[in-house]
Amino acid sequence: MNNPFDHISAAFAPEYRVNLSIERLDGSIMLTLSDDSGVVAKRLISEAQRNDPVRLQRVIDSIRLGLAIELGQNPLEVLAALTGEYRAARAFPAAGLAN
Repeated sequence: MNNPFDHISAAFAPEYRVNLSIERLDGSIMLTLSDDSGVVAKRLISEAQRNDPVRLQRVIDSIRLGLAIELGQNPLEVLAALTGEYRAARAFPAAGLAN
């Protein structure tokens, strides 16, 4: 996905309403996620973060981790799932204990 706005929306749209608005003249945007209870997260995304796919993915993962913690999920499991280690540990349980 080349359009960062589409990428951000796709990352959260299944669970949240996504609003992206221009926040500053430097190209920063404000991401607001909401559900039926109201706003659940707001995050300022700089132009540099928005235009770098790796940095943008880190922002998205960071927001997902924060939301998961607020929902009471185990942060280590969520972090492992975001980094892919969770899938490897489930396929090879001993591999997760080797290090």
